[in-house]
Amino acid sequence: MNTKILDGPALWPAQAHVPSVLGRQLVIERGEGSYIYTAAGQKLFDGTAGLWHANIGHSHPDLAAAARAQMLKLETYHIFARFVNDQALALADRLAAMSPIADPKLILNSGGSDAIDVACKLARRHWQRAGRTTKSVILSREFAYHGLHAYGTSIAGLEFNREGYGTESLVPETRRVPVDDVDALKAVIAEIGPENIAGIVTEPIQGTGGVNPPPPGYLQTVQQLCRDNDILFMLDEVITGFGRTGSMFAAERYGLQPDLITFAKGVTSGYAPLGGVIVAPHVWQPFYVDDDATPVFRHGATYAGHATSCAVAMANLDILERHGLVSRTAELETLLRAQLDQLSAKHSSVVDVRVGGFLGGVSLSDDVRAESVADKLIDIGFISRPLRGNTLQISPPFITTDGELVRFVDAISQVLSEEESA
Repeated sequence: MNTKILDGPALWPAQAHVPSVLGRQLVIERGEGSYIYTAAGQKLFDGTAGLWHANIGHSHPDLAAAARAQMLKLETYHIFARFVNDQALALADRLAAMSPIADPKLILNSGGSDAIDVACKLARRHWQRAGRTTKSVILSREFAYHGLHAYGTSIAGLEFNREGYGTESLVPETRRVPVDDVDALKAVIAEIGPENIAGIVTEPIQGTGGVNPPPPGYLQTVQQLCRDNDILFMLDEVITGFGRTGSMFAAERYGLQPDLITFAKGVTSGYAPLGGVIVAPHVWQPFYVDDDATPVFRHGATYAGHATSCAVAMANLDILERHGLVSRTAELETLLRAQLDQLSAKHSSVVDVRVGGFLGGVSLSDDVRAESVADKLIDIGFISRPLRGNTLQISPPFITTDGELVRFVDAISQVLSEEESA
């Protein structure tokens, strides 16, 4: 074993085999629109919108102005017990009005991983309050990614995110089911017993798992199985929420009525940390009954409902609406599908292309490594990211022009041609 300790900056890189990235890190110092710039002066097209979040592009002055104005008025104040700030109230009302769940309540927190933790706890608390105390298991799907807090780690369908902690899952009452297999899901429900299952969490379109859109009718069938078995249907819209699928929420695209929706990323386009859970009436109402015996759901954190983050979210939603960016993603989806179909027809190394909304995945043959392609794309000015299944991620900002998208796919084609001829 090589025990040499590599020197490097004090910052521990996230989601990284550290020896592989030290000395190769790109220091990003500014952004503008769909582009970011390194400290070395390289201009890069942000083909992944950061981590799926930079929907309105980078360095938008309206969001900077909203943050500044709010900080000069009140940076934040907590929303515990009798206290609440006006920005959290305003944002929750606005999100409730656009929600695919009718008459919801909103739980606000700091991001997607927070939201998943809260949603899974709420699913269990819901059934405990109802006196159905055996309902504690949370189901999730193979290849799923739901953040990296304790619950997100436990329900991850990507095994490498659960490895090394001394147990199969940090939270034991969890189980993964095969992806897109209704019969397998039915078998797992029968095996565990619906009386023991609190909820199932699923991304409408899997992101980190390889950009996997659902087969026709799959999500609707899962929802019906949940209804038939008294299991909460929990939709993780951290990536898909706020326009990525051509609808404000993917639940609308697929005609779903979930019990809980988690969101983050696109609510602020990444300009400030913010996430949350949209809660259906049958889940929230028992906690609102005017009675001394009404239970308390213990959620909340210092930055829950952070006033500046909420003000930034409001400005971000204004931009989405003012510029018609949600409908624009539907147009970009059509172009992306056409471009990736051409890419697939041209290159033998492309074994599959998948598109769901303005989300694309290009799966490559074993003799071409997605990591190598992503590195070479950076060299010529484009950012993609390797995902599970030797897949390249494509998810640029909503402000991407047709020409930029075509050039991005052309760049992928250029690198693939070099790899195939090597």
